[in-house]
Amino acid sequence: MATKKKGKVGSSFDDFLAEQGMLEECEEQAIKQILADQIKAAMEKDRLTKAAMAARMQTSRRALDRLLDPTNTGVTLHTLQRAAAAVGRQLRIELS
Repeated sequence: MATKKKGKVGSSFDDFLAEQGMLEECEEQAIKQILADQIKAAMEKDRLTKAAMAARMQTSRRALDRLLDPTNTGVTLHTLQRAAAAVGRQLRIELS
C-alpha cells in the first residue's frame, strides 16, 4: 500500500494576516513582546525593581511601564537604548 505525502494546504498564516491587513500590526506586537520580555528578564537577573530601573534610565515608572507593555508599540529607539544600557546590554537593530 502506497502512502501519500502530505503537502501544504492553503496559504501560510502570514499570508492570511496580510490578506486581512493585520500582518504589520501583529509583527510590531511580536517584536515589542520579545523586547519587553528581554528587558524584564535582564531586570530579574539584576534584581532590579521598576523604580530602580526607571532611575537608571532617568525616566519615570510610567514610562517604564509603557516600555514593558507589549501592546504599546509606540516606544522610541532612544527609550529602548536607555533601557538596554540600564541593564548593561546593547540595542542592536537590523533590517533583513
